[in-house]
Amino acid sequence: MTIQLKSFIDVAQDSDFPIQNLPYGVFSETLDGERRVGVALGEWVVDLAALEANGYLKIEEGQTFFNQATLNKFIESGKANWSKVRAELQNLLAEHNAELRDNQALRDQVFFKQADVKLHLPVHVPGYTDFYSSKEHATNVGCMFRDPKNALLPNWSELPVGYNGRASSVIVSGTDVVRPSGQIKLPNADRPQFSACRKLDFELETGFIVGKPNKLGEPISIENSWDHIFGMVLFNDWSARDLQQWEYVPLGPFNAKTFASSISPWIVTLEALEPFKTRTPVQEPRPLAYLREENVDNSYDINLSVEIQAENAEQADVICETNFKYMYWSMSQQLTHHTIAGCNVQVGDLMGSGTISGPTPNSYGSLLEITWNATKPLTLANGEERTFMQDGDTLTMKGYCEKDGLRIGFGEVTGKVLPAVQFNFAE
Repeated sequence: MTIQLKSFIDVAQDSDFPIQNLPYGVFSETLDGERRVGVALGEWVVDLAALEANGYLKIEEGQTFFNQATLNKFIESGKANWSKVRAELQNLLAEHNAELRDNQALRDQVFFKQADVKLHLPVHVPGYTDFYSSKEHATNVGCMFRDPKNALLPNWSELPVGYNGRASSVIVSGTDVVRPSGQIKLPNADRPQFSACRKLDFELETGFIVGKPNKLGEPISIENSWDHIFGMVLFNDWSARDLQQWEYVPLGPFNAKTFASSISPWIVTLEALEPFKTRTPVQEPRPLAYLREENVDNSYDINLSVEIQAENAEQADVICETNFKYMYWSMSQQLTHHTIAGCNVQVGDLMGSGTISGPTPNSYGSLLEITWNATKPLTLANGEERTFMQDGDTLTMKGYCEKDGLRIGFGEVTGKVLPAVQFNFAE
């Protein structure tokens, strides 16, 4: 792949989706229409099911891989086919290739404006795990709620800390999020009370999609872990901080995390991200042998930002700008550790990075950190203050890589906060 490669479709220079990207998603022409697989190219969706039906992108005789409601079947076909289809698409869409370029009847079947279609959850997610792999974030939280001199717990620098989340509430970008309710314990109260969440937060994350399963009892080695990762998405792991503070002892997050986790609709492949690989932070102490990576260039230089728009505001405010490269534990280390006890992962499993925070306040990846647990309110451009998310707020995360004239982006993941469900309980 070269940066000089161009498509016959005009793509804006600042687009997230040049021909070098071609991220995979699932779309339909109407809300309830037939879902099928496509890739993003500029402002267009390229219908892979239509190409497949016309004799292109063949994987296995008699089988359809793109006339599917999810990407799982294609992903399960294997890494060799991921590369094969990507190369065939780039050739077919290249400006010098007349085969599709000059076939107007086929083009009419294949190209749809992104603005005119409905994007869906791109994969069936059998399981979801969230990690806690940003040293800056973990340190900030530790300083906030524990002794700043011992902000990191002893295990944090030895292994990628994580918990198993709720796959059923993983939702696609654009899906509204209902404010959760549950038990909260106020500082001076003897007992908890049932209440709508008062400290609704976002968590700026990325996630990776498992592309190759392993058998129960057979861990994935650090040497082979990258072969098991299909691609990456933007990820907002919504968090009810006050519910979590009360419920998480001794087993960790529960209802504070189960209500919604939003992902972007496009999955960016590792092949597309290859030019942006970068060095991981120095890991001290040196990890145990099963977590040691030969290649230290196992992170990615991904620019990330967060915007919040109040319901009555004319524009959104950028409240965070950070980078994936700050992550202490790599995706391969996360996956290897996840399976080291024998856990079997499945195609479509989602692994969240954990909140991505940088070294400065403007790079903190949550309102918990940005407002330092409501002690330093954030003032928006319209004059409103925020400590945590309010009803009607829309939260948008964006991400892209850029180097030597090449931009590879993720699009965005967005969600609007709706009021909590009203309950009437008789005491």
